[in-house]
Amino acid sequence: MSRLYGYAGKILRINLSKRDVKVVDTPKEVVAKYVGGRGLNARTLYSEVGPNVHPLSPENKFMIASGPVAGTAFPIGARLNVSAKSPQTGLLGDSNVGGHFAAEMKYAGYDQIIIEGKSDKAIYIYVSDDGIEFRDAEGLKGLTVSKAYNEIRRELRDWRAQVALIGPAAEKLVKFSGVFFNVYRPAARTGLGAVLASKNVKAVVVRGEGCVEVANPKKFEEFVEGLEDSIYSHQQYWPRRVMGTSRILLTANKLGFLPVNHFQSSVAEYSYRVSGERLALEYNVKNRSCFSCVVPCSRFYVVKYGDYAGCFGEGPEYEALAAMTVRIGNDDLDAALKLVSLTNDLGMDVISVSEVISWCMELFERGMLSREEVGLSLEWGDVKSVMRLVEMIAYREGFGDVLAEGVAQAAEIIGRGKELAFHVKGLEMIQADPRGLKGYGLGFAVASRGADHLRSEPFIELLDDPKVGAEVFGEPEATLRLGIRGKGKLVAYYENWCALVDSLEVCKNIAENMEVLPPGRIAELIKVVTGLELTEAEVIKVGERIVNLERAYLVREGVRRRDDRLPKRFLEEPIKEGPSKGHTIDLDTMLDEYYIARGWDLTEGIPTAEKLTELELIDVVDDLRRAGVTLPLGRGGEEMRSTLPKVSERIKFYVGG
Repeated sequence: MSRLYGYAGKILRINLSKRDVKVVDTPKEVVAKYVGGRGLNARTLYSEVGPNVHPLSPENKFMIASGPVAGTAFPIGARLNVSAKSPQTGLLGDSNVGGHFAAEMKYAGYDQIIIEGKSDKAIYIYVSDDGIEFRDAEGLKGLTVSKAYNEIRRELRDWRAQVALIGPAAEKLVKFSGVFFNVYRPAARTGLGAVLASKNVKAVVVRGEGCVEVANPKKFEEFVEGLEDSIYSHQQYWPRRVMGTSRILLTANKLGFLPVNHFQSSVAEYSYRVSGERLALEYNVKNRSCFSCVVPCSRFYVVKYGDYAGCFGEGPEYEALAAMTVRIGNDDLDAALKLVSLTNDLGMDVISVSEVISWCMELFERGMLSREEVGLSLEWGDVKSVMRLVEMIAYREGFGDVLAEGVAQAAEIIGRGKELAFHVKGLEMIQADPRGLKGYGLGFAVASRGADHLRSEPFIELLDDPKVGAEVFGEPEATLRLGIRGKGKLVAYYENWCALVDSLEVCKNIAENMEVLPPGRIAELIKVVTGLELTEAEVIKVGERIVNLERAYLVREGVRRRDDRLPKRFLEEPIKEGPSKGHTIDLDTMLDEYYIARGWDLTEGIPTAEKLTELELIDVVDDLRRAGVTLPLGRGGEEMRSTLPKVSERIKFYVGG
């Protein structure tokens, strides 16, 4: 390959301590193995941020990376990954976000930005065609996300500049503070806002006049037209366009996996009152999309009447909507929108906020936490107290200082409620009860960044079609949401696919959930955009390589099978009512199958030396051994590899590929 089509071709490295800026070529051999985005960041994190690096030290590295299609006319968005060692979990920190920043970063000339060290004063970094500027941000300290955003754009006098910034919660080093892109697009999971704050950086701004060239423009245009036809004719096109992921709430209620009152129930009689359908009918005023996307699934809403009249914003998506309604027992949609807006503007992850608050509410209900300790009464649905507590957390006031550490540490600090603290590896659970969605439950347990659904997204189990499970994975239960057998192969396959989509940096909701961009089609896309000729099997291996590299990072940090656990409630307490009534999770059976599918050791969940070597991660084998990790020998994974052609062909059938 003589040149890197699809890429800006450069990586920007900034050392804040030295005020040193370096521009290096994007390595061709790295993008051939990792594509971009999440894969590129994972490779950098593994190689450059070791076990002895504290997440809030100058030695930690904050990375932003996008993929080869960002900045082109590709019709399903331009996304990016933000990565660092997580202050929330002490492990791999990573978050994916859409919008327009990725395209603008490519136009400014960079595939990846790496920031290390620490500035001696508050700054924001301005990246443009004219170079790199360190601009004074002392006057921005303490400002909310929206106010800081407006001040930066006013100073630059450039309304096309794309801004990634932090709020006051990050400046207070709240462990689940995020990085917000153009106000409404959060990369909020795993606490990466605190990493940026620890470096005295309020924002990163990009502006460029460049372009992105593709290897075969004619073939690319034909590919785009075919993909658009697949999207426009898809049965999910209009529901996604009108409601985005907010449409999930009523479905979750119907199937019985809502997190009602901190997962004490899985259905809510008031679900319509807080649904995406009601949002669409009564609140939404326009649709918005990420760069170049043909599915404008984000909605701009306005609260028109009542106590919260005048509240406006973009979204919310399902996670935020369920977080501030059913999880805290709130049936007031107006108040929920205000709570989401407040949480975002202060710069925090709404999922983690909803867990620490609903955890407190359950402890309060059980008499395990008093009004005197919190400073507030915490009855279910008490939105006034929740609003106050959100502010207390963001500014680390009173009991908010305890909750700002995250639910795992908060439980340790107060010495109570540890079994009711719902997290995996320190990252709070999302808005889905895994007892009613078991493939997702396995995904939460093994996800490389903690309790997370976006690392695997095995949506196909929602089909509840045993014929598909038998045909694709050799096990009817694999595609039954309440089934157990076959889930290991299901989750492993979808993890590979999701890692690939995150590295390509396109929208997972369309590419994977709508099944319009399976691995075979991705191989074709990579060829017409970059000129790289990868087979479908090689493309799948890219995803598998990323998943194994991230697991190796966790293993080096001390993670083992004992850490791939779900909270006790989901393992031992059956759901009490609704369509998923009576169900718990047999996690160990699924874990065994998953480790076999992956080619990892059953006892500790460590990738075998042979698996890592097969994936061309020989340096990782050597590094883990130097770190004192005993790598298991043995093949493993044969069962998984034998299913890949079946899976691929089946997905092609679904999309007419």
